Amino acid sequence: MIRVLLADDEAMIRAGVSAILAAGPDIEVVAQAADGREAVDLARAHRPDVALLDIRMPRLDGLAAAEEIVRTLPGTAVAMLTTFSEDAYVARALGGGATGFLLKSGDPHELIAGVRAVAGGAAFLSPRVARQVIDGYGPRRLVRGAEARARVAVLTPREREVLGLVGAGLSNPEIAARLHLVEGTVKAYVSAVLDRLEVKNRVQAAVVAYEAGLVADDGEAASA
Repeated sequence: MIRVLLADDEAMIRAGVSAILAAGPDIEVVAQAADGREAVDLARAHRPDVALLDIRMPRLDGLAAAEEIVRTLPGTAVAMLTTFSEDAYVARALGGGATGFLLKSGDPHELIAGVRAVAGGAAFLSPRVARQVIDGYGPRRLVRGAEARARVAVLTPREREVLGLVGAGLSNPEIAARLHLVEGTVKAYVSAVLDRLEVKNRVQAAVVAYEAGLVADDGEAASA
């Protein structure tokens, strides 16, 4: 079972999200919090696989709570679930170590898929958020593309292949199956890629993969 901590200051939202997640037979909401401080405390008490956090909450906002959970509970993946997709929120969440960013206005199936993805070690962004991150704004997109290609040039061909599959949203077991490798080897490749690209997590690596052209427009890893 994927054990989930849900944090939102609105009881109705918590009830609705819990009902949606209950539709996934492999997902269990083990704790619910009404503010960010309570979310951190409950995460420490329950050690969930996934902490699903709203952004705007009293006492401690979701972004600060996410950073604290990522820093103190490495076994818990963090995903943001929010109404807001402003650049500053997305940038801070991903920079703070969150590996998922979901919108409350998204499809319920998207929510379940997102929880499963981050629990499995993959990254998951709402399509609307992903387009913001990938496209960027204005002429900086071309500059970032050139910068990303220069960054991935230091990787070996196999590391670039792994990075493309990370960018396509595959988990370590899925990458292992695709490349006919053992999961431990894939984990080592992913760690090496993160270190060499100097990024904190798989979401940031996925952004580099997209900008460098390692992921096709349909979300599949681009062919070499």
